Amino acid sequence: MDYIELSCKITAENTQEINDILVAELNEIGYESYDQTDDGLQAYILEKFFDLEKVKQLQVNGIPNVNIEYTSEVIKTQNWNQVWESNFEPILVDEQCLIRAPFHKDTPKTKYEIIIEPKMSFGTGHHETTFLMLKTILEQNFEEKNVLDMGCGTGVLGILASFKGAKEVTAIDIDEWAYNNTVENIKKNNCSNIKVFIGDANLLNEQQFDIIIANINRNILMDDIKHYAKVLKKNGTLLLSGLYTKDLTMIREETFNFGINHISHHEKNDWVAATFLKK
Repeated sequence: MDYIELSCKITAENTQEINDILVAELNEIGYESYDQTDDGLQAYILEKFFDLEKVKQLQVNGIPNVNIEYTSEVIKTQNWNQVWESNFEPILVDEQCLIRAPFHKDTPKTKYEIIIEPKMSFGTGHHETTFLMLKTILEQNFEEKNVLDMGCGTGVLGILASFKGAKEVTAIDIDEWAYNNTVENIKKNNCSNIKVFIGDANLLNEQQFDIIIANINRNILMDDIKHYAKVLKKNGTLLLSGLYTKDLTMIREETFNFGINHISHHEKNDWVAATFLKK
């Protein structure tokens, strides 16, 4: 699938503050990732979800003495390999887990080494949410656990769960590109116990999982918690990210409604990954 790169040129007294507000509001309408520029930021969203009128209606545009100019460009999927090859550096998480691309050489030896061909999918460890989820997974016991990886992206989280001894991992993503990328990456990492499916939480029926991993975004998580509650075993663990720190309160309230309690969380640059337990 193609993406839209939305370039936002900001003119304001406090550009960084407006930048932060804009990112928060774009996140609400489905934007997935961001790059800061000298005069604003670039935001990315799947082309089928792009709506410039929604962007122009954001509240940030009405702040006095703030002007934001928007331009957009289609980013073809075949262009992303060159971007990743030039920018994707290995990621080391807690000195235990190394995420690298096939073309990286002379990398440090770690307990877990995951090879990712990132292409167009989300999940290389560079974004705070993926990094925090990797950190959280390293802290959990996955031995002989049945695991669900929702919004699997590159498959990196499910692969680490497999490396940590998971019995079986079910990986689901709504994006066909992510599905294909996950299939490719589980082969590269010899993870025969990961099954991949295209779809969303509606695929979840009678399965029961010991651990559910979901790194998506707040709105989808809020909609899907009821589905997770049905398929999460008693005393099962729910790991959620894709959230800003300010979003954690509402997520905690929603999980609590389904008997799932907040246990702990990690934060990085206003992003959070949280651990919950079903009673």
